[in-house]
Amino acid sequence: MPTLSVFIDVPMIHKLEGSLLKTYKQDDYPDKLFLAYRVCMNNEGQPWVSVVVHKTRLKIAQDPSLNYEYLPMMGMKSFIQASLELLFGKHSQAIVENRVGGVHTVGDSGAFQLGAQFLKTWLKDAQVVCIISSQKEPHGLIFQDMGFTVYEYCIWDPKQLCTDSNMFLDVVEQIPRGCILVIGNIIDCKWTQSQLAKLMFTIKNKEIFPFFDIPCQGLSTGDLEEDAKILHHFVSQGFEFFCSQSLSKNFGIYDEGLGILVVATLNNQHLLCVLSQLMNHTRALWLNPPAMGARVITSILCNPALEGEWKQSLKGVVENIMLIKEKVKEKLRLLGTPGSWDHITQQTGTHGYLGLNQQVEYLIKKKHIYVPKSTRINFTCINASNIDYITQSINEAILFTKNSEKMLFPPEAYSLIGR
Repeated sequence: MPTLSVFIDVPMIHKLEGSLLKTYKQDDYPDKLFLAYRVCMNNEGQPWVSVVVHKTRLKIAQDPSLNYEYLPMMGMKSFIQASLELLFGKHSQAIVENRVGGVHTVGDSGAFQLGAQFLKTWLKDAQVVCIISSQKEPHGLIFQDMGFTVYEYCIWDPKQLCTDSNMFLDVVEQIPRGCILVIGNIIDCKWTQSQLAKLMFTIKNKEIFPFFDIPCQGLSTGDLEEDAKILHHFVSQGFEFFCSQSLSKNFGIYDEGLGILVVATLNNQHLLCVLSQLMNHTRALWLNPPAMGARVITSILCNPALEGEWKQSLKGVVENIMLIKEKVKEKLRLLGTPGSWDHITQQTGTHGYLGLNQQVEYLIKKKHIYVPKSTRINFTCINASNIDYITQSINEAILFTKNSEKMLFPPEAYSLIGR
């Protein structure tokens, strides 16, 4: 007699893998291209890894004194300290005053998971989470699962082809008092001193709790301090906040997803209390974090020679990205592609918007170049072997859509529109 399964009513969910990547994998065209990978790619089309990481891994693996005991629940102390110094600077006043600390987290989203759990327990009046970014962020799902009401705002202006700091300020003016504000990828926002002052005044006046995301410090501008500049403003003004500091992408150890949940408080006593509660939550979430990635990063950041080599490798990646963007813009100009392409080089980091519209469908179906609907691509996927094909295809797609519009509305038809 068959036993009735307790899982009989559990439905199959759609694959978490993006539909664009799924379609790309099913495409049997030999020269297909996927321009939306999350990881930073090298010139050979493989995930980039800092050379110093390889050397450090080997050295750690050959260390006979290494033991494999569980790490403390808070994580590796030296890793947390090195991460905080990377984020705020080694001579940060907040570090000296012991009012910033952190917890070693698991995966790229572990800090948000831990932070959301804490805020749900200890910030009970905050029922709303507002996420502001230049892109669609995955953090909303974490807060939704915790029972928060989540609103998401994108500050990329598709008409002006830039991130808009005024749009950011307008959103902050409108969001509910006492909510949690997740500040995602806004590195390209150009802030004036008066705008920053207005932003901080509004957040303080409305008792909004900021939760920053620093996912790849150093890979945006090549300058570690510049990439964390907005965080420095807030900590110098004595704000309390959380920050998710992911350290996988900027070292190229994607399979060692790790980071820290950074905590900034008014004083050391508050910090100790918050960290003690966070440890209680880690006990329920993952108990002990993994050590290998933390050992690699700590070894690099605590060795001046290795740290210098790592910083140089970051600058090399950023310079290569800037060169790729310049070449894409120049090739489109030489092809006579309609429109201005200055926005390509004005964006920083591995990913950026092409600023296309209906041309995306043409690129996918006719040219087998897989671009998201948002047109936010990974520019490190473009290299010497495919740049001509990509730029020629973009030009072709734009000309085709323009001709299609003319066919739909021949000159004599325009006089009839609106009658």
